[in-house]
Amino acid sequence: MKSLVIDQLSLSIYPTVEAMGNEAARQVALDLNETVQTIGKARLLLATGTSQFQFLKALQKEIIPWDKITVFHLDEYVGLPAEHPASFRKYLETRILKFVKPKKVFYIQGDAPSIPAEIERYSDALSKHPIDVACVGIGENGHLAFNDPGVANFNDPRLVKRVLLDLECRQQQFHEGWFDSIETVPKEALTLTIPAIMNALRIRCVVPDLRKSKAVFQALKGPISENCPASILRRHPNAKLFLDSAAATQIEK
Repeated sequence: MKSLVIDQLSLSIYPTVEAMGNEAARQVALDLNETVQTIGKARLLLATGTSQFQFLKALQKEIIPWDKITVFHLDEYVGLPAEHPASFRKYLETRILKFVKPKKVFYIQGDAPSIPAEIERYSDALSKHPIDVACVGIGENGHLAFNDPGVANFNDPRLVKRVLLDLECRQQQFHEGWFDSIETVPKEALTLTIPAIMNALRIRCVVPDLRKSKAVFQALKGPISENCPASILRRHPNAKLFLDSAAATQIEK
């Protein structure tokens, strides 16, 4: 394992996806246990996608007081039912939440009858208290949640918004196997904004895979810019980035 600090962001590089995911899960478990011991409860934000598979698998095995934890998630496609294989609600339910049974889960209802009302509902739930631990990833285009370049706003006044997904983001969803064709990938989503993520007391970012190496390089070595939304993590006072050796390829050259 190799450790670095870039601006305020600490990062660790692990030889395998398994080592990366296991250590990230251990860190998040420590964070949650410390929070529960201090204030009696915790609010956890979870990411989805293939990049989170090993992390979520490992997180299930950690000793965590789930009955005191409220879970939120980062984003959801507009119009996609919860039963769809690509729904992030279904992803979280089947990959972790049905096993750990948290105290409460707030799902973004991308198929709600009124999207403005759903944005208001979810924003209100988020605003009640800070997120204690935000678990995020980085997209191939450098996005955080569905804040793609072009829609990301580091000073967004909102907590949740409706966004158009750029082609590179939609291609990633297709190539990861969630949809049968690029044409069937939704063009819109609801996402937590950059400030909503940055408001979290702790951010733990898990990024494996060679295909993420360009975005990782841009996030760490390029300017802090909305052209690479993940670069904003370098300004958070308590953020940690977990990489496998493949994702770190370009920064180690």
